[in-house]
Amino acid sequence: MSAKTEGIAPNASRLLWAGFLAILAAGVGFAIRGGIFANWGKDYGFTGAQLGAIGGAGFSGFCFGIILGGLVVDKIGYGKLVAVAFLAHILSAFVTFAASTPANAYNYLWWGMFIFAYANGTLEAVANPLVATLYPKNRTHYLNILHASWPAGMVLGAAAGWFFGDGMHWGWKAQLALYLVPTAIYAILFFGQSFPKSEAAAKGSSFVEMFKDVGILGSAVACFLLAKFFASLPFIMATGHGDLIGNSIGSLLMLVAVVVSRFSIGSVLLLVLFITHALVGAVELGTDGWIQNITGNLFTPEQGKQLFIWTSAIMFSLRFCAHFIERTLKISPVGLLCICATIACIGLRLTSGITTMTMAFAALAVYAIGKTFFWPTMLAVVGDRFPQTGAVAMSIMGGIGMLSAGLVGGPGLGYLNDRFAGEELKAKDAALFEEYKAPAPSKFLNIESTAAYGLDGKKLGEAKDAKEKTPAQQTVVTADQTGNRHTLMSDSYIPATMAVIYLLLFLYFKTIGGYKPIHMAEDFTGGTTGPMEA
Repeated sequence: MSAKTEGIAPNASRLLWAGFLAILAAGVGFAIRGGIFANWGKDYGFTGAQLGAIGGAGFSGFCFGIILGGLVVDKIGYGKLVAVAFLAHILSAFVTFAASTPANAYNYLWWGMFIFAYANGTLEAVANPLVATLYPKNRTHYLNILHASWPAGMVLGAAAGWFFGDGMHWGWKAQLALYLVPTAIYAILFFGQSFPKSEAAAKGSSFVEMFKDVGILGSAVACFLLAKFFASLPFIMATGHGDLIGNSIGSLLMLVAVVVSRFSIGSVLLLVLFITHALVGAVELGTDGWIQNITGNLFTPEQGKQLFIWTSAIMFSLRFCAHFIERTLKISPVGLLCICATIACIGLRLTSGITTMTMAFAALAVYAIGKTFFWPTMLAVVGDRFPQTGAVAMSIMGGIGMLSAGLVGGPGLGYLNDRFAGEELKAKDAALFEEYKAPAPSKFLNIESTAAYGLDGKKLGEAKDAKEKTPAQQTVVTADQTGNRHTLMSDSYIPATMAVIYLLLFLYFKTIGGYKPIHMAEDFTGGTTGPMEA
């Protein structure tokens, strides 16, 4: 059945594809950014941890966009948020392109990525609940179609970077500006359209009612990550009291959540989904932010882009198959997630050992298959099991995933690469390590005990670019590649943990009669009486 005939609104298909283009714009920008990490490292002397922090801002801003947007979208409507996102996308270009010298580049790039991500998050606060509302009988299928736009955007972005960057030698600013093309198209598609209300909003649910299932438990996950985010902001860290300020802000937000929820404990199932989605964000988006750089380092930058396009194309294709898997193979969304987590773990471990392009294509295909259904299927589970939360729970969970990618995934992988590369070079040649080590140590979540010296980005870039490498330069490059491999191996433990959680959820649903979507019931007055099994 087509999208047009399954949707509950006459313009359902147009709204679906408008959302598709909106997320595609985010994918284009994300992929191009991943391809120009090496440019930033070489031009501005950034370490892996600094590049990870900039990349992390490209996730953290998403959290604010999707959470704030999700809290208000049912009240102010989808159209106003689309306008906010469009303006933020334009503003992010001006801020990012202001980077020009090593002295100012970090701040401009960090804030440019943050604003870009805020726009992306705001659009997902629109698109996710919108598509879940438009297609209530087949959420898993259509949310996967919506999010097929993400790998499609990454394919286009990586291909553009390959053609215009490596082939035509465009500067990084000209390459990054290409995301403004799909930005203009989604604005045109959304313009002048009418939007349906979510199931909860249509039945007159108050914000407090929508927030109850999130409650104290779900809010604690979001507020913990927000506390870490505020503590990591450069201008807050500069005060010397980052943890104190971050924890104070997190505690204040937690207090607000407790009051707003009217002291509701919240759903334990939703708590588990929130924690698991934090792992999803760290492994899927955090790895995606680095994988092009890592494979380009193990082979060549051009081959890294080829491999990135390969994995993204696999994701794009498979996300149109969720309906077949769920209905024909009789696999529930939770069962699908458990299988995917296992495959993703195997894929990352295989990728850590690649030595030829043939091996790389095969290993990354396994990884791509594993990560394909994580994000949209998790959103579908929340939409299926918690319709009474409207856009609130879905948006908070998306924010948690992106915030985790920004705090744990991107910076975490950058930190691990610095640590492993530095330790490898120090073990091989201590004097050479002293020559090439970064001026300042890298830290994970700004924890002093994690401090480790990576390699200076500028010196490492010069060693990589040398056509005829000296023995010392070759030792440095090899140490950096070894750091890449150890980083991917460590990364594989995240989907392994997810697989265990999904298995436990699968067994839980078995004990209550199997996984079934829930729909809100109405009493004789037209008000809601709470959820009921489909």
